[in-house]
Amino acid sequence: MPTITTNDGVEIFYKDWGTGQPIVFSHGWPLSADDWDTQMMFFLGHGYRVIAHDRRGHGRSSQVSDGHDMDHYADDLAALTAHLDLHDAVHVGHSTGGGEVAHYLGRHGESRVAKAVLISAVPPIMVQTEANPGGLPKKVFDDIMSQVANHRAEFYYELPATAFYGFNRDGVEPIEPLIRNWWRQGMMGSAKAHYDGVVAFSQTDFTEDLKKISVPVLVMHGDDDQVVPYADSGPLSAQLVQNGTLKTYPGFPHGMPTTQAEVINADLLEFIRS
Repeated sequence: MPTITTNDGVEIFYKDWGTGQPIVFSHGWPLSADDWDTQMMFFLGHGYRVIAHDRRGHGRSSQVSDGHDMDHYADDLAALTAHLDLHDAVHVGHSTGGGEVAHYLGRHGESRVAKAVLISAVPPIMVQTEANPGGLPKKVFDDIMSQVANHRAEFYYELPATAFYGFNRDGVEPIEPLIRNWWRQGMMGSAKAHYDGVVAFSQTDFTEDLKKISVPVLVMHGDDDQVVPYADSGPLSAQLVQNGTLKTYPGFPHGMPTTQAEVINADLLEFIRS
């Protein structure tokens, strides 16, 4: 399997298909590069080079005990882009991956980057604080950590079967293979990485990262996102970056790159070509 080894000895698995302008995909918690299969096949067919990696502790990357924080996530992404010597890249991040992209740009700069896309992404900050009164109470994330530590297999079935894809909404028919594929990806990863990752995606404040970003940024968010609520995420991120465009999707769920792939892929293509 193609891997790179980071400075702290972690093997990071990645896929690298095709030629042309590179599009780099950063996946959500607790999934893997496989969550981007639909996008990678689509953009490969349109002449792009598509790259996706498994975050440390996720998928086929090393199940190490430590380093499950946004600094390491961003540094691992930087190591990958340097190893592949990418230039003029478009970085696309979903959910936690959106935080990874924002922190990578804020921490490592934009010299290799042409554009960025944040889809259903966790920035600016998810948890409720005095400075972020619209965030979710810390207890929400404490409960997720308890589920990961004690009932991970059950929780990783329940989440995609309900809120993640909006299958708990009236008139929305659950798609069992999608639920099982989400479960498969989650269970491939490390419980320790996923447990620590909850703190990383919920408590990291990306405000200063976003303010530093000057490349064009497309922020895509469904207004029925039950995982990363719309009002305290997408619109705020689009305002904080220097050159942001917000695209709101009425009724779309958190996992819209999968359930509404045709719409999302077309809009991504338009933005990348613009």
